[in-house]
Amino acid sequence: MPWFPDFGNAVELVRRQTRAAGRTDPVERYFTALNRGDTHLLETVWPGEVVVHDPRAGEIRGHRQLRGFVRANQAWLAERHARIETVAATCVDGRAVVELLAHLTDDGRELAWPVAVVAESPDDRSVVFRTYCSQRPVDGRRHLRPPILEPGPAHPADVVGRYQDALETGDAEAVVRTFASDGYFRGPSGPRNAHSGTRELRSFFTRCFSAGGGIGLQHCAVTDDGTRCALEYNCVRWGSHDLPPQAGLGVYERGPDGLLAAARVYDDIDAPVERP
Repeated sequence: MPWFPDFGNAVELVRRQTRAAGRTDPVERYFTALNRGDTHLLETVWPGEVVVHDPRAGEIRGHRQLRGFVRANQAWLAERHARIETVAATCVDGRAVVELLAHLTDDGRELAWPVAVVAESPDDRSVVFRTYCSQRPVDGRRHLRPPILEPGPAHPADVVGRYQDALETGDAEAVVRTFASDGYFRGPSGPRNAHSGTRELRSFFTRCFSAGGGIGLQHCAVTDDGTRCALEYNCVRWGSHDLPPQAGLGVYERGPDGLLAAARVYDDIDAPVERP
């Protein structure tokens, strides 16, 4: 019966189309799975290994751990009536960095919680998700986040590189010169922790460098699409204070004049100064 439908090939075609669609927006697929509490969405797109590095749960590896993690997160998000807003996305060479604001209701408080997720596929069947954020907006405390990545040779170029050099040396005026006149810095605690314009930026970075100098970052991975540069790092020094290495991510957005229109940071670093 040559006319009989080839169901096996048809099913495989659907699977391939589903995997292709998921790989075009892996973070959206990841958050859909968390909101629904269903790992099938992830396991269909990446039938190999799915690894998650989460600030609260640590490293999740293997299907059994993944299912427990997704169910727990679905319950946690549902309790807080979570609504996810995408801020920006940077995608280069199989790595996607998506910045989000999670709008939560917690103990009667309305929270706008900045979260950044990096999705990277080592091959067509596997994926790694790395989430960066501060937990302070949620529970009022900072949590030491051990390194996820090893330091690498990558170093941002142009204005982002100048910003990093000034941050390393603790030169507040040099940092301010990397920003456009209306540029802003937003810290990990959310929109209320934003500093805009030359005067606010100068005051903010002067206070940041008041602990004896600049901030030492080990650069681990750079994702740069020409407009936004996302830098995954380990912070090892703040001023004259050596710190236990702590993982974080910064996204630096260039304006049309080549200066920084925005710098947004996602980490939970226990700094020796209270960042205003």
